[in-house]
Amino acid sequence: MAELRDIKYNNREFSDFRDQLIEYTKNYFPDSYNDFSPSSPGMMFIEMASYVGDVLSFYQDTQLQETFLTHAKDPKNLFNLAYMMGYQPKVTGVSEVELELSVVIAASGSGDIKPNWSAAPIVNANTVVQSVDSSKTNFLIDSPIDFSFSSSYDPTNVIIHSVDSNNNPTEFKLVKKAKAFSGEVKTKTAAISRAEKFKTITITDTDIIGVLNVTGSDSTVWTEVPFLGQDTVFLDETNSSADSDTVPYIMNLRKVPYRFVSRFKSNGDLDIQFGAGTLSSDDTTILPDASTIGNGLNQGSSNYNGTGSLTTAYDPSNFTYSKAYGTAPTTNLHIQYLVGGGISSNVPANTVTNILTISGTNTSNVTITNPNPAAGGRDGDTVEELRENSLRSFNSQNRIVTLQDYTVRALSLPAKFGSVAKAYVVQDQLTNSSKQNSIIDNNPLALSLYVLGYDNDRKLTTATSTLKANLRTYLSEFMLLTDSISIKDAFVVNIGVNYEVIVRPNYASRDVLLQCNIAIQDHFKIQKRSINQPINLSEIYTILDKIKGTQTIQNVEIVNLTSNEGNYATHGYDITGATKNNIVYPSFDPCIFEIKYPEVDIKGRVTTL
Repeated sequence: MAELRDIKYNNREFSDFRDQLIEYTKNYFPDSYNDFSPSSPGMMFIEMASYVGDVLSFYQDTQLQETFLTHAKDPKNLFNLAYMMGYQPKVTGVSEVELELSVVIAASGSGDIKPNWSAAPIVNANTVVQSVDSSKTNFLIDSPIDFSFSSSYDPTNVIIHSVDSNNNPTEFKLVKKAKAFSGEVKTKTAAISRAEKFKTITITDTDIIGVLNVTGSDSTVWTEVPFLGQDTVFLDETNSSADSDTVPYIMNLRKVPYRFVSRFKSNGDLDIQFGAGTLSSDDTTILPDASTIGNGLNQGSSNYNGTGSLTTAYDPSNFTYSKAYGTAPTTNLHIQYLVGGGISSNVPANTVTNILTISGTNTSNVTITNPNPAAGGRDGDTVEELRENSLRSFNSQNRIVTLQDYTVRALSLPAKFGSVAKAYVVQDQLTNSSKQNSIIDNNPLALSLYVLGYDNDRKLTTATSTLKANLRTYLSEFMLLTDSISIKDAFVVNIGVNYEVIVRPNYASRDVLLQCNIAIQDHFKIQKRSINQPINLSEIYTILDKIKGTQTIQNVEIVNLTSNEGNYATHGYDITGATKNNIVYPSFDPCIFEIKYPEVDIKGRVTTL
């Protein structure tokens, strides 16, 4: 029977291995070998074994370290870990700029003060403009621009450009603003001879931003998704309803069997991967039911019990175990992708003026410039940025969990689907239908989302039904399965501010009142106010006291303005009854205080002691 040896497993370095091997030899082979001088042949073998142990220990530690995001150093491993955490690394940072597009058109008739809107340009998407500085950076406008359309989030400014001898307008200048980002469109054609599961195409280029579109030679359009298991995307359709001026598009969910994902490599290359479906028909449209669950499993295996019931866990994104994750391409693919970005794309103001590509209607006289410099261009993620961004992405994961998540996500609705001006989320309360205003229960998983929109003058208004429908569709992709939400209208309470001030000697009363009005307007800017935010009168006193030339603020009064006084909200509110300890509290039903017309609703008066 072999003798049990006392072996230690905690040695990690060369010296530890050597000392342990020497001690091991002395204990178990005292008569066979006892020359441990540095030049002896036995020490050569002991040190060689220690060297091998040290090298193996080093690589073991390194490989283990590379499996942890907080300690990994190899860019290849960091990229893989980032995608596992749900973060897409950036190999270049694009520069963004706000462009100003303008065109001069004639008046609609002699002496008419209206532009001839039929001559207003419509600029198609993917317009390319180049800077005239030394970098020659290309900027892409990826959204269409309609000069004849104007709304609160996409206004068209109309300026009189020229007049006739009678001072009647003859030409108007139309000005629109649009976002653009640095990028150049390139094309790659991939030859596909046969269907291949999870086909991967690699694009090798410099400063790749991402994929613009993928189309097959049979005109099939492929859609990019975050992961192949996601088979639905948001689809925008033109809104033809009465509220199309504020909500130009309707949001719908569309099933996309032809989909792909893109993944950057650490060397800057981009991999595009497609699905595994090889059937001639679209098997991703199969709806899961009791007769289709587990159809793809081997019924003769241990996945089924004796009664034929499914006993294995299944993936909800591939419910029927069919060939989902998208269809594999069978025809040649034409891939358009964007390159650009970097530090050099941050060009100065008034340099993005050279139009390279433009299409649409009446676009021949359109001019473009950038009043402000382009900013945001930078190199890709550093190792530390990649690590920190991945950790942040893993924590958020695009889920809506807290009340703050709902608020932020609602306000993040893309503007083309409507503008959510204000959002406020509270726990929903169930009321007794037989006894009015009697709360009988609380549903901890049901929420009420109160929203308001903007009109064309950027005043608060009730959200339209289309906007609410778009918001409901948008939130459904991020909500937890067990959550329920009701989208409701918040109330707008229009108010005015009356105040009395004593002016210091040697100060003009008019100038002091003007500065006080400006300060109150800034305090009550609707962009700074939120639903159910109270009004602190003490803050207004403090703000007015800081105005140069004010000696004493005698009185500050908040008054309610309703439709009886003009074009205000119909909801009346008892300001006096809601005021306690110099604070005006909102109502039980969520509301927001708004000064609708600051120029006339803020009234100051100079008084004396």
